[in-house]
Amino acid sequence: MKKCLMLAIVVVMCSFQPVKPVKIVFFGDSITEYGVKPDGFITLFQQMLKDNKQDGNYETAGAGIGGNKIYDLYLRYEDDVLTKNPDMVVIWVGVNDVWHKRLFGTGTDWDKFARFYTALIKKIQAKGIKVTICTPASIGEKTDYSNELDGDLNRYSQIIRDVAAQNNCGLVDFRKLFHEYAVKNNPQNKDRDILTVDGVHLNATGNKLVADVLYKTLIK
Repeated sequence: MKKCLMLAIVVVMCSFQPVKPVKIVFFGDSITEYGVKPDGFITLFQQMLKDNKQDGNYETAGAGIGGNKIYDLYLRYEDDVLTKNPDMVVIWVGVNDVWHKRLFGTGTDWDKFARFYTALIKKIQAKGIKVTICTPASIGEKTDYSNELDGDLNRYSQIIRDVAAQNNCGLVDFRKLFHEYAVKNNPQNKDRDILTVDGVHLNATGNKLVADVLYKTLIK
């Protein structure tokens, strides 16, 4: 009888142990770096957790650095991601791998981009961490695919879709979502000021869209 009582007490005590929050790290370039600003998508994501009374179940952290390309993420994932002990990692990179080819004569060749991305995912998954990856949204917001780098950006976005499928990752297709939004909301075919301030970095509307999409994708 005493043993049964003690077992019951242990079971009850265990049931009241605090649940460890799920930790999400957002890993990327300047778009992610700016996401932690007061109006950034990570800050908005955190507010949505509070509004939905989920802030006790999830924690978030940003790990974005301006100018980063896929190999920069590969070189710093241990220091900037694994040290945070995440349960989930959201990778959003690719704009600079394309954009810097024109701006600085650098960038990342498409085949190396795929190899680095795959290697990075495997390193993170090997730690038991769930990975979601995102396609780059835009380098210019014209809807008729006349932005200078649309061709390359579409190619790299398809690489990311393929890498996600091959490595059992979650996928957020911002390239597709931003284009669909612009078709509906950019009748003048402007190259900015729809979801971005400069064709790349998010404005208030863009941050809100990104936060909404990520919340619906990640929070079950």
